[in-house]
Amino acid sequence: MSAPEAVVVPGWPPPRGYANGMVGDGRVLFVAGQIGWQPDGAWAHDDLAGQLGQALANVVAVVRAAGGGPEHLASLTIYVTDIEAYRRDHKAVGAAYRAVMGKRFPAMALVAVSALVEPRALVEIQGYAVLPSTVPGA
Repeated sequence: MSAPEAVVVPGWPPPRGYANGMVGDGRVLFVAGQIGWQPDGAWAHDDLAGQLGQALANVVAVVRAAGGGPEHLASLTIYVTDIEAYRRDHKAVGAAYRAVMGKRFPAMALVAVSALVEPRALVEIQGYAVLPSTVPGA
């Protein structure tokens, strides 16, 4: 199997923007919480959508370093410090998501939190990926 597949629950309406579950065979990668700063630690965005896009890019960079891509992400947990900004700016947030992930929607949860360790961070994303059993080119 090259990428995890969505689990479809008979009789349930199809989820929009996420999967209820994912299943796959291969190596499992646990991605630590990634925030919306650039690889050098600089901040390019002070808005939720911008930080979400960068945090997702950081998650995907970890997955790529392990031999996978965004299609291998099976689960994401997104922590935000301002749920109202998420609701208000959902179109910009969706555009930022699609710019990194395309139309790939793993199992996801979004959780509002009061703060993150890095004071400037508005979002942190933790992920799990199911990677191919062998790394290409290895």
